[in-house]
Amino acid sequence: MVVPSETAPLSATDFYQVIETSDVPGGVINIVTGIKDQLTPVLANHLDIDGLWYFGTAKGSKLVEFASAGNMKRTWVNQGKFRDWRKAHEGEGREFLRQATQVKNIWIPYGETRSEGVKE
Repeated sequence: MVVPSETAPLSATDFYQVIETSDVPGGVINIVTGIKDQLTPVLANHLDIDGLWYFGTAKGSKLVEFASAGNMKRTWVNQGKFRDWRKAHEGEGREFLRQATQVKNIWIPYGETRSEGVKE
């Protein structure tokens, strides 16, 4: 789910045309235009959204973290701190990769014994 800039959403909507003609399966990338402060609570509370990045006000950051706690949504917020997107160290890099990646472990038990008296 992508919410483009309120003041300049056309680059994102043009990007949608590129996605639509590519091999990316439908529904992988969804672009929703609108007012960020109105969309934020809806997206934070939505059960089918697994993660949410929010860069805005401290109040909005708090809302995202509070609303997302109920459905265990992964969040990344800026707590209202300014981010200069034009600077490489603030607008790209390892921090973005770390926030966009989730590692899960799968535990496979070995050597379990079967309970006595259980018939196969």
